[in-house]
Amino acid sequence: MGYTAMRLSRGGYLIREGFRSIKTHSFMSFATVTIIMACLIIMGSISLLSLNIDALIDDLENQNEMVAYVDEKLSEEQARELEQKLLSLDNVQDVEFVTRKEAMDNYFSKFDDYVKEGIDEEVFRHRYVIHLVDIAFMADTKAQLENIEGVGDVLAHQDYADAFVTIRNIVSIVSLVLTVILVFVSIFIMTNTIKLATFGRREEIGIMKMVGATNAFIRLPFIVEGMVLGILGGGLGYLVQWGLYSLLAGRLMGTLTGSFITLVPFSTVALPLLIIYLGLGVFVGVFGALNAIRNYLKV
Repeated sequence: MGYTAMRLSRGGYLIREGFRSIKTHSFMSFATVTIIMACLIIMGSISLLSLNIDALIDDLENQNEMVAYVDEKLSEEQARELEQKLLSLDNVQDVEFVTRKEAMDNYFSKFDDYVKEGIDEEVFRHRYVIHLVDIAFMADTKAQLENIEGVGDVLAHQDYADAFVTIRNIVSIVSLVLTVILVFVSIFIMTNTIKLATFGRREEIGIMKMVGATNAFIRLPFIVEGMVLGILGGGLGYLVQWGLYSLLAGRLMGTLTGSFITLVPFSTVALPLLIIYLGLGVFVGVFGALNAIRNYLKV
């Protein structure tokens, strides 16, 4: 029991030393927290931008549509019978049947009266407006539609579909690459910042090694220090990110652009983002602290 109490007492001492070091080296602690905050905010901003672009592309995909014109020889009843065949295709999400008259009315609503002269509903064809599950497979779906008996021409905005898919892929890759780079940059900057903080304590570490202190005993205060600084940097970075996102979202919604774009609510990503910020903060802080004192333990 006495041995256990002694170990707990020693553990408490080392933890207190970690907190004391933060207070003693307040300027370097402030610099470390600031660096962690800055790196996390940059990474978070890129991730949120990527998330919103991805959501925008998904929204554009949902609005993107194909038009399958029915063979003009088919009656309206026969044309309606094609609906189940269209819905049976894997990449078709839903279909909307548009009669000749409805197509004519839609056409007339876009033009002035003088264009209407001499035009009746027989000029138009029955058609289906088709929404896809994934526009990446638009070309395959177009070919399948054209093979259905009773379907004439198929109008598909393939260029737009390819552009959306390309944008989505580029954004995902760039976001991943930048995030990985910033993680390494954060660790590098953190390590060098903590090295500066520990440079003045190298003699203290050397003396502790000479009197028989184990590496684990020496490391623990630095681990505590890195963990606390990481939590502070991650927590404060999260709050700043929240404020910046809310501010920019509010200003964007007040502009003309905001009437066409719907941003992802911060509340939907708040908890995952907090966990990521705190987790990355602790990881960078602890790893940076351990890496910074590694050379000083070789006595």
